[in-house]
Amino acid sequence: MPYIWFVMQQFTLAIIEDIEDIRITLADFFAQQDEITSVLAVDSMEAFFEAIHKGTSADVILSDIGLPGMNGIDGIKKIKEAYPVTDIIMLSVFNNTERIFKSICAGATGYALKDTPLPELMKAILDVRAGGSYMTPSIARKVMEHFIPKKMASDTLSPKEKQIVVAMTEGLSYKLIADRISISIDGVRFHIKNIYRKLQVNSKAEVIGKYHKGEL
Repeated sequence: MPYIWFVMQQFTLAIIEDIEDIRITLADFFAQQDEITSVLAVDSMEAFFEAIHKGTSADVILSDIGLPGMNGIDGIKKIKEAYPVTDIIMLSVFNNTERIFKSICAGATGYALKDTPLPELMKAILDVRAGGSYMTPSIARKVMEHFIPKKMASDTLSPKEKQIVVAMTEGLSYKLIADRISISIDGVRFHIKNIYRKLQVNSKAEVIGKYHKGEL
């Protein structure tokens, strides 16, 4: 059986990072990689677009998020509008879910933390160039956790507490609730206090609001 060899085409890289030490370290490393023909290293999105308008090319971009002037996420949107086939990997010290999803929605094909080892970043770039995507493992875990079904608030309530919630939505007094489920008024007060704590609310109106929103 004949072997089929896949040859990775060479490509150009742009680094957008405002911290000089990080920018120089990245540029020095990637300039030594055989697959990369040229490296553009700039400190802002504005400087990147100026270089591109002067004829510099960028097949892959490593970009910080917290940049001076135009931030990285807004910059991605503008880049993808003008150059839809460009691959963009976000480099950030932040691993909060909101920034991750904003980056992905803006058009990023990868998201890596700045402490990712340089050889791993090179592998990430090659993966992205081959049509894949990349996320630092801790980032990937956050994304997966986001899609794991969360327990509904009602799952934390006992059967008796659920009965009390229904009675509250019907406008029953403590006495009528006590009569309905055969406990004392003090027992009703005790359970309602627990309901507030479990649902993280402070009033009957908030409990009823959650019930009508389908959260209970």
